[in-house]
Amino acid sequence: MTHPVDVHVGKRVRHRRWLIGMTQQQLAEQVGIKFQQIQKYETGANRVSASRLWDIAEALDVPVSFFFEGLDDAQRGNSEKASVPADLMGDKEALDLVRSYYAIPENQRRRLFELARVLSDVA
Repeated sequence: MTHPVDVHVGKRVRHRRWLIGMTQQQLAEQVGIKFQQIQKYETGANRVSASRLWDIAEALDVPVSFFFEGLDDAQRGNSEKASVPADLMGDKEALDLVRSYYAIPENQRRRLFELARVLSDVA
């Protein structure tokens, strides 16, 4: 039986890995384990030890606390807005959009952001 905290941490590992364009194999090599173990961590099937989480955080260039962000909200089932999915980072389309957004040059990104803000206010 998977624990909700293990699932949350695993999702955060997967999301960060995906956002920076790293494969499970690449992460596994940096951490010194097999990619199958990364798969198990990402699904929450296996718990990540503190030292392994530290290594993963270094490989993904985030603080260890990153993996626990939003945990309280996730456990309570809260979301900032009713129209936002509870597991926004679990939505592949949303992740694709975020990744594409950050690939745009900053000046164009700001204009796109303002356009999206205006369009969402209209809807």
